[in-house]
Amino acid sequence: MPLYPHLRLLQIWGSNTNVGKTLLSSILARSFRHHLKRTRYLKPISTGPDSESDTIHLSHSCETKCLFQLPDAVSPHLALQRVGSTSPDILSALRNEIQRYAAQGEGVVIIETAGGVLSPSVDGTPQGDFYRPLRLPALLVGDYRLGGIGTTISAYESLVLRGYEVQGVGMVEEGGYANYEFLKRYLADRGVGCFAIEPPPEGDGRRDGTDLLGYYDRMARREGVRGFVDGFLSAHEERVKQLKSLPKRAERTIWHPFMQHSERSENTIVAIDAAYGDYFQTFVTGEGEGDLLRLKFDGSASWWTQGLGHGNVKLALTAAHAAGRYGHVMFAGAAHEAAVSLAERLLARMGNKRLKKVFFTDNGSTGMEVAVKMALRYSTVHKGMDKSVAILGLKNSYHGDTLGTMACSEPSIYNEKVEWYTPRGVWVDFPKVKLVRGVWMVEDPEGEKETFNSLQEIFDFDARPKAREAYESCCTSLFLSLETQNVGALILEPIILGAGGMHFADPLFQHVLASFARSADVPIIYDEVFTGLYRLGRFSSGSWLGVDADVVVNAKLLTGGLLPLCTTSASDAIFEAFLSSEKSDALLHGHSYTAHPVGCEVAIKSLDELQRVSSSTQGRTNETSTGNLPPTSDEVVSSMWSTQFITTLSMADRVEYTFSLGSVCVICLHGSGGYASTAAAGLRDYLFTQGIHSRVLGNVLYLMAAPTTTPTVINQIEDTVAKAFATGWN
Repeated sequence: MPLYPHLRLLQIWGSNTNVGKTLLSSILARSFRHHLKRTRYLKPISTGPDSESDTIHLSHSCETKCLFQLPDAVSPHLALQRVGSTSPDILSALRNEIQRYAAQGEGVVIIETAGGVLSPSVDGTPQGDFYRPLRLPALLVGDYRLGGIGTTISAYESLVLRGYEVQGVGMVEEGGYANYEFLKRYLADRGVGCFAIEPPPEGDGRRDGTDLLGYYDRMARREGVRGFVDGFLSAHEERVKQLKSLPKRAERTIWHPFMQHSERSENTIVAIDAAYGDYFQTFVTGEGEGDLLRLKFDGSASWWTQGLGHGNVKLALTAAHAAGRYGHVMFAGAAHEAAVSLAERLLARMGNKRLKKVFFTDNGSTGMEVAVKMALRYSTVHKGMDKSVAILGLKNSYHGDTLGTMACSEPSIYNEKVEWYTPRGVWVDFPKVKLVRGVWMVEDPEGEKETFNSLQEIFDFDARPKAREAYESCCTSLFLSLETQNVGALILEPIILGAGGMHFADPLFQHVLASFARSADVPIIYDEVFTGLYRLGRFSSGSWLGVDADVVVNAKLLTGGLLPLCTTSASDAIFEAFLSSEKSDALLHGHSYTAHPVGCEVAIKSLDELQRVSSSTQGRTNETSTGNLPPTSDEVVSSMWSTQFITTLSMADRVEYTFSLGSVCVICLHGSGGYASTAAAGLRDYLFTQGIHSRVLGNVLYLMAAPTTTPTVINQIEDTVAKAFATGWN
């Protein structure tokens, strides 16, 4: 959304065709002239002969322009088909024209759409979606005809659902159906003003120009029109004022996560006005009269949650449907279709035959808390362990911020100063996958390296007998030592350990470790909060390991990035460990919003969309196996990030190693490691100035796309990052 202090933008939408959009635009143009020196009318796409162009009606009121004119007076998508032309880049042309107007000084631009809110644009996309990247302030023109009340309300809700700010509704006042009177009352309850104009004089306005111009002037002075214009101009000023004040207001009232606030100021807080697709729309200060909003690529996928893009209308519609059908209903002893269908989908698509039951929580940390309770109960019931039972995990692990999940990770910056933190586990170091100076390798904790021609070879377990033998020897010694350790569960983040530093674990090592746990009847928990649901290219990241888990936790991508929701899926054996005649033996854990229907329905839609994208888009892992099997030599392990990009980065002097898998790209810089390191902060800050919002974990900067991110966007981000390493950032 362009936002200039001195240039006001108003997009005119119709609740139907032939409702008076151009008529109202003409009247508003004349009314705006009483406040601003320059008033312009812009029609992005028009259909029909030039002699019938809408710009003719406004030529007496203001400067006019039509960006693209198609000869046939039909829907733009059909008109384009008839001329056999390629789709013009309307949005870029519109942005450029707005920039040109902004450079000329203060004014207002009236931008009129074609047809109705959901009429197709040139590429067949409904206009409400087509123009959504701009998210311009909207005026809806209501329908005065029979049935117009319903079409106007429907059009209004379609705009609101897509995130538009509807500034008001204007319409022709026809007394026969009293549409205006009804809509004025209806919209007032929703905080939206409605005004009316008289019907225009009869006859051809171009022949009877004097009558029509007099009508325009008279309507421009009408109280309702003047009230809308005054309110619109005030709303623009207030919008700019609110955005400017947002960081300061946040500094006064907000306690941010994962931030040392002694380092925070209003200058370090990113004010986000909106988001769409892969980008935030962020407010920038000190721009004078320039555009106050900048697009920033969401390089952390909004803390790993984004799967289908911001402002996804399919998810918004699904959420609205569920909210309308259910609102929220309690889940204790109850069932609703959304939760049951979601559970069935998860169990079917994970390809893990052990999993039979799904428990709902609100986020990954609480989902992991439940997973630990489940696994430890199994071990105490079946193996006679007492409450000193502990877990087996990997170093640099992280499973959440609740006290129970903190106890499942070794002492670190995340937990060492938390008063009640008590580590309850055994953590082993592990070999890591890296791309170093163009060479794929696995480096063990002692620094020994094994090189490979490709990442694919690392995942080919059958071709690595020596490594398997070494890992089996290591695990044999480990499990012998654990016989006195009272270990009740193995917890793994499959493939990539996220918040602990974005470490790529050798999948063969995790496979062997999980296999030993299975043989020892130690319950296996896969924490797929970050890596699951196609983040790495497969529905289940644990399926890379070839060992079925007893408990699997999913969150992040579960709702496509829209709502908090988490599932903990478990085997029958785990479930039955809680069965008895005593209620105290039950899993006494729950949340008021457990299995909230809105989140469950959105998750169903998200999983279906992610599956569709995964199966139809090249450059992602080819799931030739539907079961929980490790990849074969014929199965492609791939990434959305180009091989050339990560290989070139790996050779940069400042880079220790890189890797990419699925939608994840990791760049580790030379320097002290650990979360407290600031080695990557300079790169992060430089990329922000270049349009990329990213997060760092100590000396690691990671970038994450959504599965829906296009190759064009990926290439743009790669070019920006490559430029940073070519030119420097200090």
